[in-house]
Amino acid sequence: MKLSPELTPAELQALREGRYHRVQQLLQAENCAAALLIDPINIRYATDSRNMAVWTLHNMARYCLVPAQGQAVLFEFARDHCRGMARDLTVIGEVRPARVHSFFDAGEHAWSVACSWAAEIADLVKGWTGAGRLRLAVDRADLLGVRALEDAGFELVEGQRILELARSIKSREELQCMRRAIEVCEAGMSRMAETLRPGISENELWAELHYTNIARGGEWIETRLLSSGPRTNPWFQESSERIIEAGDVVGFDTDLIGPYGYCADVSRTFFCGPGRPTSMQRQLYGLAVEQVHHNCDLLRPGLGFREFAERAWVIPERYFSLNYGAVAHGVGLADEWPLILIDPRDPLFQDGVMQPGMTICVESYLGEVGGPFGIKLEQQVLITETGYEILSQYPLEDLRS
Repeated sequence: MKLSPELTPAELQALREGRYHRVQQLLQAENCAAALLIDPINIRYATDSRNMAVWTLHNMARYCLVPAQGQAVLFEFARDHCRGMARDLTVIGEVRPARVHSFFDAGEHAWSVACSWAAEIADLVKGWTGAGRLRLAVDRADLLGVRALEDAGFELVEGQRILELARSIKSREELQCMRRAIEVCEAGMSRMAETLRPGISENELWAELHYTNIARGGEWIETRLLSSGPRTNPWFQESSERIIEAGDVVGFDTDLIGPYGYCADVSRTFFCGPGRPTSMQRQLYGLAVEQVHHNCDLLRPGLGFREFAERAWVIPERYFSLNYGAVAHGVGLADEWPLILIDPRDPLFQDGVMQPGMTICVESYLGEVGGPFGIKLEQQVLITETGYEILSQYPLEDLRS
């Protein structure tokens, strides 16, 4: 499978500057002096800097301070070894060594290191803004970090909300990145379809997607959601050593972080031959396809999340108790805001409106309690100025033939 061209240097620069500007716009709107970013996905969005992303999801080894105006300061893991990784990133003005106060790194010295960490951040922010206006947006912090930042004089603001809102609208360059990630993902899905046969394990089949992603410039896969036969019901069972048998359905959710760090979140259900799917398999698959098509056809700019959920395909009662839980969710560098629940009466239902440039994933899982299998499908979709565009092109119709 031939991939679309990579971004040119000028397009990469536009990508980086556009994302950084969106973050700063929202910081200014929230009257924040700066954002302290610890989540590696948010650091990647704001600066395009990456370093051991999966490891730093659970180790606070690097962080970034983004001012409301001006260049960012990146606090890098093992600075002397890693500082060159930010050389071409013009939104970053300075790279400093990270001060890490986690127990793994600091042990009984954690509080004193946390105080030094917060003091350095405060000195930087005061240098940018003067002694006043110390509202600091923070996306993620541990208990010691929060206490140290407050002691240093900061008013802390929920930063994840700001970053999620920034990430929710995609630029032309971001969509180029996402299309390439989906192409890599679909090349991996084709490899899976070619490899699928009786006698292969779920893990062996799942490895084909990982291989293709890494070989073609992708980064990692966030979950292990592949199951076969009776393990497809209920959903959310992880890939295992189970041997796939002839006549099984095999469902998977790619959750793939591909080239440029963009997510391809696509689900399909395959049939393992030889032979043909049963009438029950074809019927349930057809209903899942109907659900996805119906819900995609509702999409347009200006559509409220609540109206979308109210007009969504009505799940038959026999399948409702095992439904996916969400009719759709945002996607970008990972699964992102919004999460649109199936039931608009849910007290945690999120309000909002579809906007051009949003990319969302439309979900379907159908299976009944105690049933022999279930069907998982998902489409990745762009909200356009006039409607929608399906970004995931891998066929949905295979099991119905």
